[in-house]
Amino acid sequence: MSTRLFGALCAALSLTLTPLLAQEQQVRYHLSFPNAVHHEAQISVTFTGIKSDTLQVLMPRSSPGRYALHEFAKNVYSVKATDSKGQELRVNRFSPHEWHVSGHQGEVTLSYTLFGDHADGTYTGIDETHAHLNMPATLMYARGFEQAPARVTFRTPQGRNWKIATQLQPLNDSTFQAPNFQYLMDSPTELSDFAFAEWQVQEGGKSKTIQVAMHHQGPQTAFDNYVASTKKIVAEQQAVFGKLPDFDFGRYTFIACYMPQAMGDGMEHRNSTILTSSRPLLTSINPLLNTVSHEFFHAWNVERLRPASLEPFDFQEANMSEALWLAEGFTTYYGDLTMRRAGIFDLKKYSSDLAGDLNYVLLSPGRHYHSLVEMSLQAPFVDAARSVDPHNRHNTFISYYTYGSVLGLGLDLTLRRDFNTTLDTYMQALWQKYGSPEKPYTLRDLEQTLAEVTKDTAWAADFFKRQVYGSELPDYAELLAEAGLQLRKANPGRASMGPATLEYSKDGAKLLTGTTVTSPLYKAGINRGDVILTLDGKKVTSAKEMEKIMKRLKPAHSVPVTFLSNGTTQNATLIMVEAPTLEVVPFEAAGKELTPAMQTFREAWLSTKAK
Repeated sequence: MSTRLFGALCAALSLTLTPLLAQEQQVRYHLSFPNAVHHEAQISVTFTGIKSDTLQVLMPRSSPGRYALHEFAKNVYSVKATDSKGQELRVNRFSPHEWHVSGHQGEVTLSYTLFGDHADGTYTGIDETHAHLNMPATLMYARGFEQAPARVTFRTPQGRNWKIATQLQPLNDSTFQAPNFQYLMDSPTELSDFAFAEWQVQEGGKSKTIQVAMHHQGPQTAFDNYVASTKKIVAEQQAVFGKLPDFDFGRYTFIACYMPQAMGDGMEHRNSTILTSSRPLLTSINPLLNTVSHEFFHAWNVERLRPASLEPFDFQEANMSEALWLAEGFTTYYGDLTMRRAGIFDLKKYSSDLAGDLNYVLLSPGRHYHSLVEMSLQAPFVDAARSVDPHNRHNTFISYYTYGSVLGLGLDLTLRRDFNTTLDTYMQALWQKYGSPEKPYTLRDLEQTLAEVTKDTAWAADFFKRQVYGSELPDYAELLAEAGLQLRKANPGRASMGPATLEYSKDGAKLLTGTTVTSPLYKAGINRGDVILTLDGKKVTSAKEMEKIMKRLKPAHSVPVTFLSNGTTQNATLIMVEAPTLEVVPFEAAGKELTPAMQTFREAWLSTKAK
């Protein structure tokens, strides 16, 4: 949310004292779910105080926290309009996502049916168990009403015991309000018979409420364990920044939907987060909590500590930022680090996850194509974006989530080793300068703050030049050794033909994904859709047969391969390489000495910070 819009928000909070009817422009929504079993909602919205001859009503095309376009209008139908006297007005569809209404005399009520069957952080999911609403996928809005306050009334089905979880300000059990359009669109809502818990955090003379509302099918004990761990996560991240954000209306709400029909996702919002998964809470609590950890860190990093390139958020266009490596990547780093500091992940699990991230980033050819900044700018093409044509991103792209996380790891360890400071200190400095006052930052601001924290302007400039604007990365084996962690080959001496997802049949092994430019498969001219018929003279019709062949081979072996490509049988030679996969192992588990200095470094980095 921009500082301009935040100022409007603060002014609009006086709505608690001033009746909505006193406002010149008003927006009132009404939602009901008479056909929830078939994923429909009935929605009406009344716009009062229209200042133009033609009311221009739109469905959003993008959503806060997402960077690609999503045509939410495809799920809207039966659109009708009436004036203040109930007389029907003509509705003209101006574009796929825009409707025009004229002859209104200052007030229009627009009604429509919404279909929603995709419960995640971006879309809407409605069925007989709940209504899971992401507002850009749910609510139409009108041009010229962006600063108008809005009321939303939900009519829950009788006999369902549905409650309402949202960051919107409650007026009563069924009606809520938002100070303006941006806040309304940023306010996901779950209506269901959810489990609920809340607690208070006393800070600087203020009482801040943290809530958990969870739609799930697990036992109460699983929910209680989840809440207890969430409290630890909140405390650890509070310790990073020194304080919780000043949540609007004094509360933050974790809105979780862990149901079989939900999609795996997590999405940050200003005073809440949506958390979704089809995985049951009872058997998947740790990965679900990892998403909790990531999303709550966003309450500081990206919701208030925000790139200027995302200001203001545009609901009709893709939103692009060069700073997602910090906004999303550093959040990913802290999401995982918090899990270790809170004691939810042990050292073995945390080390294993580090290895997974390092393998992805260090072994990917993507860094030869784009810098970290450019990876961030790719978000409109990859962030839940959908397309039907094949792409080459397995060669050209590395997720800014993981790439940024690995950069955060390297920077944190470097600051600790070389500057007697930490990434925590850097994040605190950014929070004080840009997050707390909600002043959007630029990359130059990030570099300048790093120079202030390290007291080394030349080093900060070189870091940004090489690792942010460029594609260089530090020596992670050297850095991790400071904490008594060994980065090493996981399978030394084992032959590999490169990463490949294979589907086996009586004909052979079909490549389901593209090959990477650094792999023996790529260099032999083999690509997605090709079928490996024989390898080293042996047929490969099962994973077991492939494993047998590969075990006999060694790195640098030249191996004949026969494959079917575009209907033609071809012959080539694969030159095997050593399996590049890495692992991270604590020194004590690798049979190496863990010195007192290493132990001290490790504890300062990974131990709990919450008091």
